[in-house]
Amino acid sequence: MFNPRLFILGCMLVLVAVGSLTIGAASIPLGELMLAISTDDVEHTILFDIRLPRTLLAILVGAGVGTSGAAIQGLFRNPLADPALIGVSGGAALFAAGFLVFGARLGVSVTGVAGSAFFGGLLTTWLVLAVGRRGGTISSMLLAGIAINAVALSGVGIFSYISTDLELRSVAFWVLGSLNGADWQAVGIASLIPVAILLFMTRSQSLNAITLGDREAGHLGISVSRLRLEIIILTAVTVGISVALCGVIAFIGLIVPHLIRMTAGPNHFVVIPGSAILGGLLLLLADTLSRTMLSPAELPVGIVTALLGGPFFIYLIVRQRGSLGL
Repeated sequence: MFNPRLFILGCMLVLVAVGSLTIGAASIPLGELMLAISTDDVEHTILFDIRLPRTLLAILVGAGVGTSGAAIQGLFRNPLADPALIGVSGGAALFAAGFLVFGARLGVSVTGVAGSAFFGGLLTTWLVLAVGRRGGTISSMLLAGIAINAVALSGVGIFSYISTDLELRSVAFWVLGSLNGADWQAVGIASLIPVAILLFMTRSQSLNAITLGDREAGHLGISVSRLRLEIIILTAVTVGISVALCGVIAFIGLIVPHLIRMTAGPNHFVVIPGSAILGGLLLLLADTLSRTMLSPAELPVGIVTALLGGPFFIYLIVRQRGSLGL
């Protein structure tokens, strides 16, 4: 079904993507963009080897994190829920920091920082599932995620404390998020994210039902335990890939679903694809700002998303006067 709001968001995403290709330390005027594509010079190298893969990676990662946030909020029936609450971000950060600190010292280079982060994210998500099942309720799983995420982030602090100055800089820059290492290989790995988004979309009707409550969803023929497992696994894979490629991206998974619900309503048939488009748009905007504000220096993109997302979330709380229902 055609939705004009999603169409407008899609057009905005295309415009921002084109703009991101032209803006940078070495600007490429819009009129010369097609010429840069056809010629084999410095501008062609900048466009195809640096900016285009970075733009595509920002869109894919932002779309994945935004969609995961929408699904997690619907699953937990909690508008303050975030993909980090299932432990995947904290676990990925812990294992990546551990590799950055000890990998070079021990000569371990099998998985690399990205592989370590992905494995850590999946491991902590498994722990959340295991502990949550003991409690038997969605609340116990939520609390388990908060606790395990806190332990993982404290481990990152310990690694930062014992690291050298160079290692500390690498850990801090990675934990705060950056798309500086974007290349075509990363884009190829991130191309798995649209598959996960499509799988999220097929669960839209079930997510609509579960917002009524577990018992009501069961009466409608929804297997709540199976849906819970599917959403958490999809979120773990999607956010695990995103964090492994770009580090921890703050606030996208929390803010984006709210913006879509405020403008298009709570129907997950709209919220899921809308969160994908808006997530890609916001992360691309944040990355463009992060690499141009202090050019030629570059800010970690996680700082920009937090600076943009934090004040907006405060505004959202004040505007709705504490009523943040789904």
